[in-house]
Amino acid sequence: MTDLEYLNHAENLLKSIEACCDRMNDENDADIDNQRVGGMVTLSFVNRSQIVINLQKPLQEVWLAAKAGGYHYRFVDGKWQDTKGQGEFFEQLTRQASSQAGMELNFAN
Repeated sequence: MTDLEYLNHAENLLKSIEACCDRMNDENDADIDNQRVGGMVTLSFVNRSQIVINLQKPLQEVWLAAKAGGYHYRFVDGKWQDTKGQGEFFEQLTRQASSQAGMELNFAN
């Protein structure tokens, strides 16, 4: 994948995360504060815990940092897949955000 292709896919991912947060905030009491600075999105929850998603351009990866740990993703076959075989990005984000928010959230894209 070229650097431009990576950046396009990564930008779409970050925009999708922001849109999911907006949707969930409108639909329920999630109250997720999402802030974006360049290639990084920080999700902050009512209990003050955070999830950070940031681009790793030299590696063409996206990293997700949550209370449970850190995860690395590469774009494979149209999806962001964990580099250690632990599944797809939005599945893990849904799991981690639900745990940290203390309520069921859905980051289905």
